[in-house]
Amino acid sequence: MIIAVDGPAASGKGTLSKRLAKHLGYAHLDTGKIYRAVGFSVLASGGDPGDPATAVAAARALTPEALENPDLVEDSVAAAASKAAAIGQVRDLLLAFQRDFAATPPGGAAGAVLDGRDIGTVVCPDAEIKLFVDADVEVRAKRRYKELLDRGEATIYSHVLQDLKDRDDRDRNRSVAPLKPAADSFVLDTSTLDAENAFRAALAYIESGNTGA
Repeated sequence: MIIAVDGPAASGKGTLSKRLAKHLGYAHLDTGKIYRAVGFSVLASGGDPGDPATAVAAARALTPEALENPDLVEDSVAAAASKAAAIGQVRDLLLAFQRDFAATPPGGAAGAVLDGRDIGTVVCPDAEIKLFVDADVEVRAKRRYKELLDRGEATIYSHVLQDLKDRDDRDRNRSVAPLKPAADSFVLDTSTLDAENAFRAALAYIESGNTGA
């Protein structure tokens, strides 16, 4: 069983995916972390994440365990990830990593939950369950703003809101794998839902057997 969960930043897809995976006993992959893990690996070795040979070697060596590194949230890692992501062979390798994870979940799990931007449309278009988690951008900005404050990071709400709008524009309008719901996905708007109710709605859909696959 493969469950694909897509959606924009701060929509709640990460929290939902982790909870679904735990409830169902499935493996979980936050695909947004894989480029960061590659970038971190290159930086840790003293290399240049923009160098194709170095970045490709890091992508080849990537393991699911590397995604648990708490240092992946650092700004320097994000910058390194952006450089590595611009390398075509790195993207190809990480696409294969995601598909392998879905096809053969670690730990012998009976299924996998993958969350990202293009899981249902590109990475796992044949997934049995496809969810697209969305919310109004103002709601998402408030969530991200609170998250940053809770982490002790000084920030301004208007900047967080504009950043999300810019990211949405890039993600939805990029030429390769744009952010959009798969034709057979269940669109879950979490604008007025807390984490518990979002989980219940998603689980009810999954258990209904009303899938597009």
